[in-house]
Amino acid sequence: MSQQEILTLAKEGDATAIAFLISQALGTKGIAVKATRQNTCLHLLLEAEQLPPQDACIRVIVKGLLRLEAAQIYYVKVYGRRINQQLVGWTQIVELKQPLGSRGTEERGKIPSYQSPVTSHPSPVSRHQPPVTSPQPPVNRHPLPKRTTGNPWLLVGSVSSVLIPLSGFVITSQLQQPPGNVLTTSEIVSLKPIPSTSASPVPRPTQKATAKPILKPITKPVTTTQVTNNVTEVSNVTLPSPKNAQFTTETITIKAVGDIIPGSNYPYNKLPKDEKILFKSVKPYLQGADILFGNFESTLTDYRYSSKGGGGGMLFAFRTPPSYVKLLKDAGFHILNVANNHSWDFHEQGFKDTIKNIDGAGMTAVGKKGQIVYKNVKGVNVAFIGFSNYGDVHNSLLELKAGEAIVKEAKKKADIVVISVHAGAEGTGALRVRNHNEFFFGENRGNMVLFSRTMIDAGADLILGHGPHVARALELYKGKLIAYSLGNFMGYRSLSTAGELGESLILQVQMNPKGDFVSGKIIPVQLNGQGIPAIDNNFRSVGLIRELTKGDFPNTPLKIDEKGQILKK
Repeated sequence: MSQQEILTLAKEGDATAIAFLISQALGTKGIAVKATRQNTCLHLLLEAEQLPPQDACIRVIVKGLLRLEAAQIYYVKVYGRRINQQLVGWTQIVELKQPLGSRGTEERGKIPSYQSPVTSHPSPVSRHQPPVTSPQPPVNRHPLPKRTTGNPWLLVGSVSSVLIPLSGFVITSQLQQPPGNVLTTSEIVSLKPIPSTSASPVPRPTQKATAKPILKPITKPVTTTQVTNNVTEVSNVTLPSPKNAQFTTETITIKAVGDIIPGSNYPYNKLPKDEKILFKSVKPYLQGADILFGNFESTLTDYRYSSKGGGGGMLFAFRTPPSYVKLLKDAGFHILNVANNHSWDFHEQGFKDTIKNIDGAGMTAVGKKGQIVYKNVKGVNVAFIGFSNYGDVHNSLLELKAGEAIVKEAKKKADIVVISVHAGAEGTGALRVRNHNEFFFGENRGNMVLFSRTMIDAGADLILGHGPHVARALELYKGKLIAYSLGNFMGYRSLSTAGELGESLILQVQMNPKGDFVSGKIIPVQLNGQGIPAIDNNFRSVGLIRELTKGDFPNTPLKIDEKGQILKK
């Protein structure tokens, strides 16, 4: 059976074909999928050595079903349990769309109960043993074609399963469920389907008396840790995000900081004797986020020759030893922006070395021209794009049409798009945000207001600004947060910390899975004379940002209290 035939069956609402497609996304992570259908409700049973992660699995399944638009399937009820367990670990019902014709009918109001298939489950798989499968009745095996690209479901893994008769999928007994794990119909998650691109819906063919074959999910030997640690990566490569979906997933938390220079050994040594002191005071406050972001304002290279000569005047070149990447990793960073005015301090070689060292340490660098970085957390796909005014090597904030295009491209796969942008004039004279182009020593550093709002109009969800070396105002635009500058976060013997230059912050942002701002917090930070950050119990940056926000955006629907809590009005 070809991929197209499987897809056609799935679009017609065939439960076994749908289960096969879902198994391609989840089966390679050690999760087997079984399915049955009763009227307009599709039941899916997910089994693995470890209890399948609920949020990640639900998101993959819902995205797939919304894209598929299977005929006459209005609900999906998903059960997760461990192999060899009779009781399910969790259950969730999702309403995909309202039944056509009437509301409040018996099918609309009642979700049929799932009947458990009788199978004998294999023992837990070790990395040294292939899985042991239960005996199956004789079958006629028809190999499926090898994986091809361009499939609308973007199948993960090759479609190389075999067909087994429907009689192998026998429904015999009611699945036992522990109390407290089943969502009632009043707790159904509401989701709007993706509008069909066809002129009219394709009618579902009349069910034939002959049984259709069921597709056996592919399972591979995996360790139990691989099941839990890797399954959330699935939605990063499985399907684009559905539009207008209302998920009840918990919020996504991002913490973000501004410019980071952990010291430089160019043109002479300005490194700390004990580099561990750099993050010591603030490290506990950097923890607890789904994603920790920072703007890395130096380079990580041993390359000898600077693009700025020997420095001097207003030419500053920063070179941090590559070994310092461990400090950034230990501090908890996930994403580091390298689209700024110091990324090429040591030519292209230094730029490449910096990215290589960041990525090699298990973090991700973002900032190359045309680059979109994706990170999946809690089943939510988050994209990062870096911008600066240097359009030859980074995405340019001065080229709005190109910026809109890359944001729209990111939005095809991502639920949330985060923009990192190095822009604006520098210093204490640049505290205020103005809706016009800003210049610094003859360089056009862009119009941050116009850029930020344009990117949000194109689909961006969070704007993180840096470059002015001071904190700036916050704005809520169409439900999306703009942080116009996060200021200096660390500048060991390299950045001035006088006055507002030393008033910094850790910005904490909670968003829903659609990228809308829910709440936030300014965690106040003060840099000492050496540029080392520490938590500021005087809340100086909170007072500064409150004042700037009221002055620059008096009508923005944000409330910042004296302790830094950020709420929508």
